[in-house]
Amino acid sequence: MADQPFKPVTTQPQQIESLSFDIIKEELGEHPFTPEQFPVVQRVIHASADFELGRSLVFHPQAVEAGIKAIRSGKRVVADVQMVQVGISKPRIAKFGGDVRVYISDPDVMEEAKRLGTTRAIISMRKAVTEAEGGIFAIGNAPTALLELIRLVREGVARPGLIVGVPVGFVSAAESKEELMKCDVPFITNHGRKGGSPVAVAIVNALSLLAEKAASEG
Repeated sequence: MADQPFKPVTTQPQQIESLSFDIIKEELGEHPFTPEQFPVVQRVIHASADFELGRSLVFHPQAVEAGIKAIRSGKRVVADVQMVQVGISKPRIAKFGGDVRVYISDPDVMEEAKRLGTTRAIISMRKAVTEAEGGIFAIGNAPTALLELIRLVREGVARPGLIVGVPVGFVSAAESKEELMKCDVPFITNHGRKGGSPVAVAIVNALSLLAEKAASEG
Protein backbone atom coordinates (compact mmCIF):
# COMPACT_ATOMS: atom_id res chain seq x y z
CA MET A 1 0.00 0.00 0.00
CA ALA A 2 1.42 3.37 -1.02
CA ASP A 3 2.18 5.88 1.69
CA GLN A 4 -0.61 8.35 2.20
CA PRO A 5 0.33 12.00 1.63
CA PHE A 6 0.79 14.06 4.75
CA LYS A 7 -2.19 16.18 5.68
CA PRO A 8 -1.76 19.08 8.11
CA VAL A 9 -3.85 19.11 11.27
CA THR A 10 -5.20 22.51 10.29
CA THR A 11 -4.54 25.23 7.74
CA GLN A 12 -6.11 28.01 9.80
CA PRO A 13 -3.43 30.53 10.92
CA GLN A 14 -4.85 31.14 14.41
CA GLN A 15 -5.27 27.43 15.04
CA ILE A 16 -1.74 26.71 13.84
CA GLU A 17 -0.35 29.33 16.22
CA SER A 18 -2.49 28.10 19.10
CA LEU A 19 -1.44 24.48 18.55
CA SER A 20 2.20 25.56 18.31
CA PHE A 21 1.97 27.38 21.63
CA ASP A 22 0.35 24.33 23.25
CA ILE A 23 3.22 22.15 22.01
CA ILE A 24 5.79 24.64 23.26
CA LYS A 25 4.19 24.79 26.71
CA GLU A 26 4.05 20.99 26.95
CA GLU A 27 7.56 20.32 25.68
CA LEU A 28 9.20 23.11 27.66
CA GLY A 29 7.88 21.69 30.90
CA GLU A 30 8.91 23.32 34.16
CA HIS A 31 10.70 26.62 33.73
CA PRO A 32 11.81 29.62 35.83
CA PHE A 33 9.92 32.28 33.89
CA THR A 34 7.17 34.41 35.40
CA PRO A 35 3.69 34.59 33.83
CA GLU A 36 4.65 38.02 32.44
CA GLN A 37 7.85 36.69 30.86
CA PHE A 38 6.53 33.42 29.49
CA PRO A 39 4.64 34.89 26.46
CA VAL A 40 7.94 36.40 25.32
CA VAL A 41 9.71 33.05 25.73
CA GLN A 42 6.93 31.34 23.77
CA ARG A 43 7.31 33.77 20.88
CA VAL A 44 11.07 33.24 20.77
CA ILE A 45 10.72 29.47 20.69
CA HIS A 46 7.92 29.76 18.14
CA ALA A 47 10.18 31.86 15.88
CA SER A 48 13.23 29.63 16.25
CA ALA A 49 11.92 26.14 17.13
CA ASP A 50 14.82 26.15 19.58
CA PHE A 51 13.99 25.22 23.16
CA GLU A 52 17.60 25.62 24.29
CA LEU A 53 17.51 29.21 23.07
CA GLY A 54 14.22 29.79 24.88
CA ARG A 55 15.59 28.44 28.14
CA SER A 56 18.68 30.66 27.82
CA LEU A 57 16.66 33.89 27.96
CA VAL A 58 17.39 36.26 30.84
CA PHE A 59 15.04 39.04 31.96
CA HIS A 60 15.76 42.07 34.09
CA PRO A 61 13.00 42.07 36.76
CA GLN A 62 11.35 45.16 35.22
CA ALA A 63 11.98 44.22 31.58
CA VAL A 64 8.50 43.25 30.43
CA GLU A 65 6.83 46.09 32.32
CA ALA A 66 9.37 48.56 30.89
CA GLY A 67 8.86 47.30 27.35
CA ILE A 68 5.08 47.57 27.57
CA LYS A 69 5.37 51.03 29.07
CA ALA A 70 7.71 52.24 26.32
CA ILE A 71 5.39 50.99 23.59
CA ARG A 72 2.25 52.39 25.20
CA SER A 73 4.04 55.74 25.68
CA GLY A 74 4.76 55.96 21.95
CA LYS A 75 8.52 55.61 22.34
CA ARG A 76 10.68 54.78 19.35
CA VAL A 77 11.94 51.26 18.66
CA VAL A 78 15.52 51.27 17.38
CA ALA A 79 16.67 48.27 15.34
CA ASP A 80 20.35 47.55 14.75
CA VAL A 81 19.77 46.26 11.20
CA GLN A 82 17.09 46.38 8.53
CA MET A 83 16.14 42.75 9.05
CA VAL A 84 14.98 43.55 12.58
CA GLN A 85 13.14 46.66 11.46
CA VAL A 86 11.30 44.77 8.70
CA GLY A 87 10.13 41.99 11.00
CA ILE A 88 8.68 44.17 13.76
CA SER A 89 4.92 44.76 13.56
CA LYS A 90 4.96 48.48 12.85
CA PRO A 91 1.15 48.95 12.93
CA ARG A 92 1.05 47.80 16.57
CA ILE A 93 3.88 50.20 17.46
CA ALA A 94 2.26 53.03 15.48
CA LYS A 95 -1.06 52.45 17.22
CA PHE A 96 0.48 54.02 20.33
CA GLY A 97 2.30 56.78 18.43
CA GLY A 98 5.69 55.13 18.11
CA ASP A 99 7.81 54.15 15.13
CA VAL A 100 10.61 51.74 14.23
CA ARG A 101 13.92 53.17 12.99
CA VAL A 102 17.23 51.78 11.86
CA TYR A 103 20.22 54.09 11.50
CA ILE A 104 22.96 51.82 10.18
CA SER A 105 22.53 52.84 6.53
CA ASP A 106 22.06 56.57 7.12
CA PRO A 107 24.54 58.50 4.95
CA ASP A 108 25.94 60.45 7.90
CA VAL A 109 26.44 57.22 9.86
CA MET A 110 28.28 55.58 6.97
CA GLU A 111 30.44 58.64 6.45
CA GLU A 112 31.35 58.95 10.13
CA ALA A 113 32.15 55.23 10.43
CA LYS A 114 34.47 55.49 7.43
CA ARG A 115 36.12 58.62 8.82
CA LEU A 116 36.75 57.01 12.22
CA GLY A 117 37.60 53.56 10.84
CA THR A 118 34.98 51.82 12.96
CA THR A 119 31.76 49.89 12.41
CA ARG A 120 28.54 51.49 11.23
CA ALA A 121 26.79 49.62 14.04
CA ILE A 122 28.76 51.60 16.64
CA ILE A 123 28.09 54.95 15.00
CA SER A 124 24.43 54.09 14.51
CA MET A 125 24.01 53.64 18.26
CA ARG A 126 25.67 56.99 18.94
CA LYS A 127 23.12 58.64 16.66
CA ALA A 128 20.15 56.59 17.87
CA VAL A 129 20.55 57.48 21.54
CA THR A 130 20.13 61.16 20.69
CA GLU A 131 16.75 60.49 19.06
CA ALA A 132 15.22 57.64 21.06
CA GLU A 133 15.44 58.42 24.77
CA GLY A 134 13.23 56.01 26.70
CA GLY A 135 12.80 53.81 23.66
CA ILE A 136 13.40 50.13 22.99
CA PHE A 137 16.74 49.19 21.43
CA ALA A 138 16.43 45.85 19.61
CA ILE A 139 19.84 44.39 18.73
CA GLY A 140 19.84 40.99 17.04
CA ASN A 141 22.83 41.13 14.77
CA ALA A 142 25.73 43.33 15.87
CA PRO A 143 27.58 42.73 19.15
CA THR A 144 29.51 45.96 18.55
CA ALA A 145 26.21 47.86 18.61
CA LEU A 146 25.28 46.30 21.93
CA LEU A 147 28.69 46.96 23.48
CA GLU A 148 28.57 50.59 22.34
CA LEU A 149 25.06 51.03 23.74
CA ILE A 150 26.20 49.57 27.06
CA ARG A 151 29.12 52.02 27.11
CA LEU A 152 26.78 54.94 26.43
CA VAL A 153 24.44 53.79 29.21
CA ARG A 154 27.30 53.54 31.70
CA GLU A 155 28.49 57.02 30.78
CA GLY A 156 24.99 58.43 31.27
CA VAL A 157 24.65 59.40 27.60
CA ALA A 158 21.97 56.82 26.75
CA ARG A 159 18.71 56.35 28.65
CA PRO A 160 16.84 53.51 26.95
CA GLY A 161 13.54 52.24 28.29
CA LEU A 162 14.53 48.67 27.42
CA ILE A 163 17.44 46.94 25.72
CA VAL A 164 16.68 43.76 23.78
CA GLY A 165 20.21 42.46 23.31
CA VAL A 166 20.35 39.12 21.50
CA PRO A 167 23.12 39.37 18.87
CA VAL A 168 24.18 36.10 17.27
CA GLY A 169 27.72 35.05 16.44
CA PHE A 170 31.12 33.80 17.49
CA VAL A 171 32.97 37.09 18.10
CA SER A 172 31.84 39.09 21.14
CA ALA A 173 28.19 37.98 20.94
CA ALA A 174 28.11 35.98 24.18
CA GLU A 175 30.43 38.44 25.90
CA SER A 176 28.31 41.47 25.00
CA LYS A 177 25.26 39.79 26.55
CA GLU A 178 27.13 39.06 29.75
CA GLU A 179 28.05 42.75 29.93
CA LEU A 180 24.42 43.70 29.40
CA MET A 181 23.40 41.56 32.37
CA LYS A 182 25.61 43.74 34.59
CA CYS A 183 23.81 46.94 33.56
CA ASP A 184 21.33 48.71 35.78
CA VAL A 185 18.79 49.13 32.98
CA PRO A 186 15.83 46.95 31.94
CA PHE A 187 17.00 44.31 29.47
CA ILE A 188 16.07 41.05 27.80
CA THR A 189 18.98 38.93 26.62
CA ASN A 190 20.23 35.35 26.64
CA HIS A 191 23.30 33.36 27.52
CA GLY A 192 25.59 32.15 24.76
CA ARG A 193 26.17 32.64 21.07
CA LYS A 194 22.65 32.01 19.86
CA GLY A 195 20.27 34.82 19.01
CA GLY A 196 19.74 36.76 15.82
CA SER A 197 17.36 39.13 14.11
CA PRO A 198 14.35 36.76 14.26
CA VAL A 199 14.81 36.50 18.03
CA ALA A 200 14.94 40.26 18.50
CA VAL A 201 11.85 40.59 16.30
CA ALA A 202 9.97 37.92 18.25
CA ILE A 203 10.71 39.66 21.56
CA VAL A 204 9.56 43.10 20.39
CA ASN A 205 6.45 41.65 18.74
CA ALA A 206 5.59 39.76 21.92
CA LEU A 207 5.90 42.99 23.91
CA SER A 208 3.71 44.91 21.46
CA LEU A 209 1.03 42.19 21.74
CA LEU A 210 1.20 42.48 25.53
CA ALA A 211 0.94 46.27 25.23
CA GLU A 212 -2.11 45.88 23.02
CA LYS A 213 -3.66 43.48 25.50
CA ALA A 214 -2.96 45.82 28.43
CA ALA A 215 -4.55 48.70 26.55
CA SER A 216 -7.69 46.68 25.79
CA GLU A 217 -8.02 45.70 29.45
CA GLY A 218 -7.84 49.34 30.49
